[in-house]
Amino acid sequence: MGRPAKFGEDRILDAALAVLAEDGPGAATIGAIAARLGAPSGSIYHRFGSRDLLLATLWARCARRFQEGFAAALAADDAEAAALHTPRWCRAHPDEAAVLLLYRRQDLVAEWPERFAALNEESAAALDSFAERHPGLERERLVFATVDVPYGAVRRHLLARRPPPPEVDALIVTACRAVLSS
Repeated sequence: MGRPAKFGEDRILDAALAVLAEDGPGAATIGAIAARLGAPSGSIYHRFGSRDLLLATLWARCARRFQEGFAAALAADDAEAAALHTPRWCRAHPDEAAVLLLYRRQDLVAEWPERFAALNEESAAALDSFAERHPGLERERLVFATVDVPYGAVRRHLLARRPPPPEVDALIVTACRAVLSS
């Protein structure tokens, strides 16, 4: 049995997140991440193979962490809480929220289908289950109210590297209620 890895995946991803947060995507080189971690570059290449795969894996970890709360709100039968999860999570996790602007899921799946194809399965299942429990509610309306509206509301703030202001929450709730009640 080999010895445990000194620089595990989560430690490497945490270092990459720190570099991205402090200096932006362009500064997130393997060398900068290795220096932040105190690891040789070879340790990172051994685990990920490329900078692009490392950043894509970080993106996927951020997406999974976000999706946990979203899916939990839908499982609790609370569409408004699911919609509000987006701005609240972005305020609580600004660095991870900024990472989510780096890639689109379909680009990751196209590049690494075996790693990222199942990325949105939990959220999709939560949306399907919610829609099944609410006959007469079109799934597309649910997606618009809980995914599209909140994403649109926070995106410009995140692009400006600032958290979405609290006023966004009331706007999201208003839109969510209007879409789901029509």
